[in-house]
Amino acid sequence: MAGLDILLQNVANGVLMGGVYALIGIGLTLVFGVMRTINFAHGDFVVLGMYSAVLFNALLGWDPYLSLLLAMPIGFFAGVVVERFVLSRVVDAPPESALLATLGISLIIGNAILLTFGGEPRSVQVSYASSTFSIAGVNVSMVLLLAGIATVVMIAALYTLLNRTEIGRAIRGTAENRLGAELVGIDTRRIHSIVFGLGVMLAVMAGVTLIPLLFATPTNTGAVFTLKAFVVTVLGGLGNVGAAIAGGVLLGVVEVLGASYFMSEYREAYGLVAFLLILLFRPEGLFGRTVKRV
Repeated sequence: MAGLDILLQNVANGVLMGGVYALIGIGLTLVFGVMRTINFAHGDFVVLGMYSAVLFNALLGWDPYLSLLLAMPIGFFAGVVVERFVLSRVVDAPPESALLATLGISLIIGNAILLTFGGEPRSVQVSYASSTFSIAGVNVSMVLLLAGIATVVMIAALYTLLNRTEIGRAIRGTAENRLGAELVGIDTRRIHSIVFGLGVMLAVMAGVTLIPLLFATPTNTGAVFTLKAFVVTVLGGLGNVGAAIAGGVLLGVVEVLGASYFMSEYREAYGLVAFLLILLFRPEGLFGRTVKRV
């Protein structure tokens, strides 16, 4: 029974951590699904969320989850500004133009954080870091539980937005057929701004929820999270929001189980192994569809 309890404990931790990974992947896949742009700066926006929580904690003494009240709208606004002044100018250019633009944004964010906060790792210590909550005999870290609850609430809100509102129908219409959406009067440029803002907001939210768990550094953490976002979206299937949730949970479980039963120092590698296996045997993703060329 002890072995089963440990397994359940690890799976629970993996699912909760995977929910945060899912937030990161959803932001990336939402932007790609609507704008057909792969955002190489996505992980840097996660780091921006982590450092925003560090800043609000240092200046105002706020708990990271309280700082979401400011960090999320700021993230949305930042995404809208970036789309309006940078990405909208290359929306009809060759795809590599948008890729280079997001790489440039990544460099700007990383170096701006480095100049502002320095290069030393940063984190936020919370009073409940060592607290646990028992669910059906499984002890779950309070930090991970709060992150999981925040993730579920955000995913539910996003689902409601996309499926129960006019703006959500406009987003889905733009994703399906941009020209057709414009013909029926949808302002697709405005939709692109909103979608990129949502993508950045989700990344910032993920960063805030991760800061009690991980250390942030300005120069390499962004690349790590961008890679995780790609792993999540490929595991589920690029362009599918629901599949990104499953991909995030799968990545979290694989990492936690690998670190628990094998060598913990190779935790990041276990997700990459799963990523490579999926690419080898099902390159369209676990929930993607194969498209035949004619």
